[in-house]
Amino acid sequence: MPNTKTAWKNLRKNEKRRMRNRSIKSATKTEIKKFRKLVEEGMIEEAHSYLPRVYKKVDMAVSKGVFHKNKAARIKSRLTNKLNQAAAQHESSLT
Repeated sequence: MPNTKTAWKNLRKNEKRRMRNRSIKSATKTEIKKFRKLVEEGMIEEAHSYLPRVYKKVDMAVSKGVFHKNKAARIKSRLTNKLNQAAAQHESSLT
């Protein structure tokens, strides 16, 4: 347990930050899951229009310090690749 007033205050601040980070991370993961579900169900057009929303959520998490910028870049890259592959498969199945 903390011994000084400052340590108690830091404990309170850390708890607030932890809850904020958890909330932002959870909301971001939810958006990513929704996007992946659209891609897996073959709703390519909807997923394509949903992608900027996911990007925005990930970038906001970076600006709040929840994700590192390289992690955000990696997430966005993987999601874009997933969408492009699904779109290519969908296009080839139509022809």
